[in-house]
Amino acid sequence: MAADLIPGTSPGPAGRRDLAVRAAVAQGLIGGTEDTNAPGGSRLVCLLDVAGIRASAAALQTAFARALPAGTPVLHAFAVKAAPLVPVLALLADAGLGCEVASPGELALARAAGVPAERTVLDSPAKTPAELREALALGIAVNIDNRQELERLDALVGSGPGGPRSPLGLRINTQTGAGSIGSTSTATATSKFGIPLRDEGARAWLVRACLDRPWLTRLHTHAGSQGVPPARMAEGVRELHALAEEINAAAGRRQIDTLDIGGGLPVNFASDDETPTYAEYVAELRAAVPGLFSGRYGLVTEFGRALLAKNGLVLAMVEYTKTSGGRPIALTHAGVQVATRTVYAPGSWPVRILPYDAKGSPLTGEPVAQDIAGPACFSGDLLAENRPLPRLSPGDLIGVPDTGAYFFTAHYGYNSLPRPPVYGFTVTDGVHFTLARPAQTISALLSEAGTTHRTALL
Repeated sequence: MAADLIPGTSPGPAGRRDLAVRAAVAQGLIGGTEDTNAPGGSRLVCLLDVAGIRASAAALQTAFARALPAGTPVLHAFAVKAAPLVPVLALLADAGLGCEVASPGELALARAAGVPAERTVLDSPAKTPAELREALALGIAVNIDNRQELERLDALVGSGPGGPRSPLGLRINTQTGAGSIGSTSTATATSKFGIPLRDEGARAWLVRACLDRPWLTRLHTHAGSQGVPPARMAEGVRELHALAEEINAAAGRRQIDTLDIGGGLPVNFASDDETPTYAEYVAELRAAVPGLFSGRYGLVTEFGRALLAKNGLVLAMVEYTKTSGGRPIALTHAGVQVATRTVYAPGSWPVRILPYDAKGSPLTGEPVAQDIAGPACFSGDLLAENRPLPRLSPGDLIGVPDTGAYFFTAHYGYNSLPRPPVYGFTVTDGVHFTLARPAQTISALLSEAGTTHRTALL
């Protein structure tokens, strides 16, 4: 049976998840024989654990606060790309976090969530002059990606009275190497991000560029991502700190006063265990870069996946089951549209499947190897292949945990499958759901597809 809420107790993440699944059925968010909500609403819903998100934010803040001298300036900026939902950004802002944005759209989301400019950081390898002007006008911190962008900033900073309102810094590619997933590794020798530190003449150029521009006061790197071990992430931060020390020594003053060490802490997708933890990563950093915690530098972090992944669940109904070539197949409403990376790169982004019965209780029974398929019209739309699970039947449910970042929050519109609803849930005297993003209606889908311009190409 799913966990029961005992008065005076506080269930853990897995207990809250099971309670939420059963409550989602009981309260009509999912299940039944007919669609009663917007398209996809009764067959596919996505859930966010509000208490879990707050706990993740607190764990991040506590880990760094315990290692730093009191009064050290620290901004933990959530990577908006990981969960671009205004209610999520507002929740994290209420928990004390800012936002790291990488596009005009993400900046608009952060502003809509009420995140102030001084708690916002702009990263992007392709910022336009208009984006740079807007950031400077608002006083948003900017990490400059390349030499040509720096030339643009030269002109923009020089055209305004006095120094820039925005903290400005250089993004450094420390070239410390890739992790196990090449497509998301950002510190390779040929990465598209940042100014390469180990290329011939680059280090001397970086020192000179800062000395010539007193308004460059920050350095930034992002050496981590899923598949990158914390030790390698720390190596990139060590390189960044050493460069800052070199620039400050050459300047004869503390010109570089803030280090933005990015995010990229990997997530354990194999179980409910939260490893590595922020405290473990801070310990890794303290061992590799003790000067980072001297209080001489302000810090900025940009975590995304590590904050949200464990706090999200895709919940989908099994519509049909069949057997093909002797292999049982469960056809569900969760596929490439909510788990894009898993479907296209299952070896790098495997997910767990949690089976539930039609009432939302964990399904038990002898494991049978079966495929968990999505609704999209191509054969690779599989969340799991040949996975041993209790035999699923129509009306049962499958939960896909650890999907709070980069999964259903960033919908992929294959087959014009509508965006599913997203609910936040809290567990107190019961389970309470709050709509964070409504299901996409067919009329909204048609509008996005250019319905009002139907005759434009005739």
